[in-house]
Formats: sequence, structure tokens, C-alpha cells
Amino acid sequence: MKLIGFLSFLALPLTFAASNDGKSKLVSLAASGNGVIRLDASTFDLLTSPSRDWSASIHFTALDKRRRCVPCKEFDPAWNDVAKAWATVPVEHRDSHFFATLDFDEAPTVFQKLNLASAPVVWVYSPTEGSRASAKNAPSKYDFSNGFEAEPLAFHLSNHTPIPIPYKAPVDWVRWITFISGLLGFALILRFIAPVLQSRWTWAVITILTSLTMTGGFMFTRIRGSPYTGSDGSWIAGGYQNQFGQEVQVVALIYGTLAFSVVMLTMIVPYQTSPARQRLQVYLWSGVLMLVYSVLVTLFRVKNRGYPFKLLL
Repeated sequence: MKLIGFLSFLALPLTFAASNDGKSKLVSLAASGNGVIRLDASTFDLLTSPSRDWSASIHFTALDKRRRCVPCKEFDPAWNDVAKAWATVPVEHRDSHFFATLDFDEAPTVFQKLNLASAPVVWVYSPTEGSRASAKNAPSKYDFSNGFEAEPLAFHLSNHTPIPIPYKAPVDWVRWITFISGLLGFALILRFIAPVLQSRWTWAVITILTSLTMTGGFMFTRIRGSPYTGSDGSWIAGGYQNQFGQEVQVVALIYGTLAFSVVMLTMIVPYQTSPARQRLQVYLWSGVLMLVYSVLVTLFRVKNRGYPFKLLL
């Protein structure tokens, strides 16, 4: 028994040297891969060895065109951006956490061993030794609940790295150019339509159209969620407590025509210089007023059979 213990004591330096050699190899692979280690079956076993004082974020993917993995291609740039950001941290922290990518075609046996049937997948392995060692042996999984963006990925992985990942989202120049172009276009349009917006007639028309729409019962139908027409195609709903969407348009048109007739009779016709033209317009707009008002009264009678009044129709 003493001999076995003595031999184990002698093997400790060899184990420590092997561990250092493995970590040195990982550091070299990360440096040559611009912060990302390209894994195969052997380097995966090395990165996830049972005795390790480093943590690792591993991206399982399938980028070969034959796999037709569209999500893999969408997520890969974000993964590489976060790994490049981690490559900029001081070496004492950088060499304590590794970013690695394992493609299905480079190590299908690993996918089979881990029972991975889809991609992309991101697993984070915690250290098993040292001050950051975790009692949890199973890796944690990134759930992609925030999509394939780099910023939420960096935020999540920062919970497993020695220091937060210094990722900064690049400036979206296309978005800024689009925003500035839209702003300049709006200012240019505003320059030309400013006289229209400053005209009292413009706001008078807007006010009249809004009043007619509301008078027609627009809010009534919106609040109750009334259909545009009835199931049988009818546009008039029976009863005063029911109304269809198309009925709003008809009622607003009727009230608008009546109001326009009164305006013509009171503001335009009196200023006609020709007696014949004035007399013709009086007959015309009086007739329109009487006819359209008759339609309105008829509409009341259609909605309520007990309505006692009628005019021409």
C-alpha cells in the first residue's frame, strides 16, 4: 500500500505537466483561430477533459451546404463576433475560458455521443478544478430565447467567464443612413406642404370630415367591434342599438350632402350675379336637400319599423 501511494505521488508532476501541455495546446489553437478553436473528436475530448481549470463555450453547428442548416449560417457570425471580443481581454483571463466550434461533418461521433439531433447548439462547460470549479458536471445550455443576436449571447456567456465579455454591437450604418434620409425627406416634404398645413381651409376640411365620421357612428362600431356588413350582405342593421361598418359610411355621406346643400344655399347662391343662375341653383340645392333628407328619414324607418314620419320616399 505504501508503494502504491508513493507511485501516485510520483505521478502527480506528470499529470500536472500533461494538464499544462493540454492547456497550452488550446491556447495555441485559439490564437490561430482568431479566438475560436476548430474542434474535432480529439480536441473536443481535450477541451472537456474531466480535470480542467478552464471553462469553455462550445458551439455545435452544421455549416456544410449539404446540411442546409439556415439557422446555423445565421448564428455563426454572432458567435464569431463574441469570440473575437473575448480574444481582446487580458491573457490571464482569456486563457481561463475558451470559445470553440464543432461542426457535425468534422466530428459526427461527438454529436452521436451527446445525443445532439439539431443545430445550432451552445453548451458551456465549467471548470472542474481551481477557484472557479463548479459542483455541476453537466454543461449549461443557451436557449436562444433572444434569437441569434450577438449581444444577448455575450450577456449570457458573461455569467460563465472570469470577467464580462467586452462585446460592443457594431454601428448599424444602414439604419442610421435610412433614418437620416427619412428625416431629410420628411423635412423636404414639409417644406412644400407647409402652406397647405397652414391653410385654415385644410383644417376646416379635416374637422368637417372627422365630425361627419363620428356623427355617422364610427366610434360606436369600433367599441362594439361591429362587422362591416351583415352575414347576408346587408349594410343596415335593424334597431337603433345595432350598426354595421358600411352603415357609418352611408350615414356620414348623407349628413355631408345635407350640410353641403345648406352651405351652398346660404353662402354661395346669394352672391350669384345672374338672376337666372341664382334661381336655378336655389331649385337645385333645395331639391337635393329635400331628396337626401327623405333618404335619411327612410333610413330611420328601415332601422325602426315604428318610426312614424316620411317625406318624399
